[in-house]
Amino acid sequence: MESLYHQTNKLVQETQHLFSFLEKKTPNLDVQEIEESIESKISLINSNCERLDVLCLKGPIYQRQNAKMRVDQLKYDSRHLAAALNSWRGKMIRKQREEAEREALLSRQFTTNDHVDIMIDHNVQHNSSLKNAVNGVDDLLQSGSNILDNLRSQRITLKGAHKKLIDIGNTLGLSNTTMRLIEHRAKQDGFILVGGMIFTLLVIVLVIIYLA
Repeated sequence: MESLYHQTNKLVQETQHLFSFLEKKTPNLDVQEIEESIESKISLINSNCERLDVLCLKGPIYQRQNAKMRVDQLKYDSRHLAAALNSWRGKMIRKQREEAEREALLSRQFTTNDHVDIMIDHNVQHNSSLKNAVNGVDDLLQSGSNILDNLRSQRITLKGAHKKLIDIGNTLGLSNTTMRLIEHRAKQDGFILVGGMIFTLLVIVLVIIYLA
């Protein structure tokens, strides 16, 4: 088992060293050959780890935990190397695509009659929609402000009417019961006013959140 472990650990180090060649971008470097070599070594590392798992179970009990930890470390290194290879491949694919698009753009000959598809209409439409939404929110805010002003005006009117009723009641000598009824009704009107204001504010906030 020790021999196989050291052999696999050496493969990990060799694979890491091969990655350094890919990063250096040495001239006349056969990238495909190095990529295939890395993939082959990773496959061999995984195969050796499977064999090491079996050997761990066959070894002495007091050595199994330590051996299992060492094999798990090799597995982790293998997964890390595989992820690095996939990441490098993805980066190369994106680079090749960008180079192809750049070459296609540079090789294209433009004339005054060429039709160039630019997403201007879509951007203009999107900008127009945003402006309409902003205008809609402004209208709602203005409408809400007008409603609040009307409610405040009505509240002032109700207060004035309440005061006049009290004055009239005092003048006419209304009973205490009648006065309490009038005051109770005035409180109810006040609750209705406050409730209406809160409901209007909630509607405005919900509309703003929905349009945003």
